[in-house]
Amino acid sequence: MKTEPVYLNGTWIVSDESRPVINPATGDSFARISYVSANDIAGALDTAQKAFDGWRAETGKGRGEFLRRIARRMDARRDDIARTITLENGKPQAQSRGEVAMSIDHLEWFAEEARRSYGRVIPNQVDSKRHLVVKTPIGVVGAISPWNFPLVLAVRKVAPALAAGCPVVLKPSRTTPLSVLEFAKCVHEAELPKGVFQFLVGDAGEVAKQYLNNPICRKITFTGSTEVGQVLIAGAAKQIKPLSLELGGHAPVIVFDDADFEQAVEGVMITKFRNTGQSCIAANRIYIQNKIYKRFLEALVDKTRALKVGNGLDAGVDVGPLIDDAALTKALAHIKDAAGQGARVLCGGSRLDRLGGFFLDPTILADVPRGAACLREETFAPVAPICSFETEEEAVEQANDTSYGLSAYVFTRDLGRSFRMMDLLEAGTIGINDPVPTTSQCPFGGMKHSGWGRELGIEGLDAFLEVKHVSVRLT
Repeated sequence: MKTEPVYLNGTWIVSDESRPVINPATGDSFARISYVSANDIAGALDTAQKAFDGWRAETGKGRGEFLRRIARRMDARRDDIARTITLENGKPQAQSRGEVAMSIDHLEWFAEEARRSYGRVIPNQVDSKRHLVVKTPIGVVGAISPWNFPLVLAVRKVAPALAAGCPVVLKPSRTTPLSVLEFAKCVHEAELPKGVFQFLVGDAGEVAKQYLNNPICRKITFTGSTEVGQVLIAGAAKQIKPLSLELGGHAPVIVFDDADFEQAVEGVMITKFRNTGQSCIAANRIYIQNKIYKRFLEALVDKTRALKVGNGLDAGVDVGPLIDDAALTKALAHIKDAAGQGARVLCGGSRLDRLGGFFLDPTILADVPRGAACLREETFAPVAPICSFETEEEAVEQANDTSYGLSAYVFTRDLGRSFRMMDLLEAGTIGINDPVPTTSQCPFGGMKHSGWGRELGIEGLDAFLEVKHVSVRLT
């Protein structure tokens, strides 16, 4: 079986050591990826530092043109890249194509933002002085991206860092490295200067150690679990190293009885089952107002039973496999725990052994008690826990009863209520009658244990810039 390379200093490197890449739809290895050493990680940071002066000196317009070149090459290869995402992640190809499209949009957005890292002139208080605020790139960035959206969440880090003038060393998940390999091919074809973008796969602890302890790495950007984020926070304290952290989520969905019923049902289906429920912004707790509770459950069950589960490469598939057996085992444990506490399993609830990979029958749980694990922890699976509520105040209290605050969703036709929900819900992104709120031009990130900082929007560029005040005495 061929061992795929990593990309260091503009060169494709096949290392002596490698790791298998598993197709979650079959459980079989279909590729191997090179696995680097601690010296290789340190060398990549050294190379990035050498590339820094030249890259920061490039104009914002010039850096943007490089990003556009990458985007054009991705667009030309979008079908092949989407197939790669499905092979290593399992999601249906239609969703993989959507991921490629959003990645291209991110690149195009930050290509434009590269020339908009505006400073400002501040009115002076003394006649002989003038004050300016300027922004400069922070330096070499160590990036770590996850497996659930293996391409777009990598691009979401790389594009703004490059736009700001920062070289990037990226470590994708060992589970899904081939999507980033495809991105690196586009970078190589776009003739980005050597060392400005590199990607490697290695021991996660060793990569984190190098990023944290090597002073060359001036910023770490990470998407992953809250637990790993806490480790990075503790490790960054010694060098007071800035972090951007997009961590776990536990998104509530609140459906009021005045909502457009069909729109709300369809919205819950999208935000719950897209990407097989393996999304930090997926619906993890669904609250339905009492008046429509029974009818809503019936509609959800009908639509859930109609979902086609299977290999994401097959036509018409709605729900693919979970990423691995550990994820499947955790989901089954959450279902068993909820049922043991009195929840009703209205559909699904079991492993689909006939399909051969890591498949779970999409599950609806009704009347889930507040003590159930699925209402306290992120399930990351096609499992929908449903609860009822009576009043708006009760819904808000339950929605905010979590240490997470990444996203939340509301379905209502009451404008006043919509604005109250904007004010009261503790989440970085709130979708009102919108199950897919994330977009390139708007900031994305969380509150509480869901992270620090924001990606995308103008805030996404600012995350990789230092702010300087310059005071000029004229006489």
